[in-house]
Amino acid sequence: MKQFLIVGLGNFGYYLATHLYNKGHYILAIDKNPDLVQDIKDNVSQAIVADATNAKTIESLGVNDVDTAVVSIGSILSNSILAVLNLQEVGVKYIVAKAINDPHKRILEKLGVQEISFPEKDNAILMAEKLHNPNLIDYLPFMEGYGIIELTVPNSFIGQSLRQINLTNRYGVQIVAIREMVPEKMHFIPKADFVLKNSDILILFGSDQGLEKLRNC
Repeated sequence: MKQFLIVGLGNFGYYLATHLYNKGHYILAIDKNPDLVQDIKDNVSQAIVADATNAKTIESLGVNDVDTAVVSIGSILSNSILAVLNLQEVGVKYIVAKAINDPHKRILEKLGVQEISFPEKDNAILMAEKLHNPNLIDYLPFMEGYGIIELTVPNSFIGQSLRQINLTNRYGVQIVAIREMVPEKMHFIPKADFVLKNSDILILFGSDQGLEKLRNC
């Protein structure tokens, strides 16, 4: 069990906190809005009305030993930055923060935030990718120019083995895993003689260019 501090209980913070709590972790959730704290109090370990932009308040919470603090304040950029600084001052070692735009992201990077989430942008990109290709189930940016996707098997691949479709040489794409739906089973690093069915889901890694070629095949 890990200990998480969730700062800001809007939609992002609420669902993050409750999901982690349901996974069995200790969750301290704080927000300066009493109504938001009231809404979440039965679904986390502890919920407190507190203003994370106040250094003395953060110090009084004794959160320096949490495994991770997540700053999900997004509407007012200065509040997010103050919360991060206050958490760093009390010695929180790992901080994740939500960014609302690119300037906010750059400031958080300068502050040394270990991980930055950009949910609105990420969700918009995923929606665009799904609208662009109906076969796409999920898309995860990996690094600049590369991604990981979940893709239903293209019709032209059905009944062929991985050796026959030869994705690495044809598209520069690697198959990380195949999820069989009938029967339900996950195959990590599948063998070359695996024959694809129309019910299979491909989990692929590669360059955006290679993945785009594959999606259009």
